[in-house]
Amino acid sequence: MEDEDARCVHCERGSAQVPLLALRFQGMELWICSEHMPILIHKPGQLMSKIPGAQQLTEVEIPDRET
Repeated sequence: MEDEDARCVHCERGSAQVPLLALRFQGMELWICSEHMPILIHKPGQLMSKIPGAQQLTEVEIPDRET
């Protein structure tokens, strides 16, 4: 995928609008913007319709911190 074609897998914005991070998954090169990176990490199930194979990814739970 050329950089000018790169779009966030979640919001479909390009690098002219938001910073994009490249990732590889099952041989595919994908892009995700910095705003939606937490979804990839913590709630990957929300990307199931946008990334083939994402249903096998597990969600990460972060324990509450005591302050």
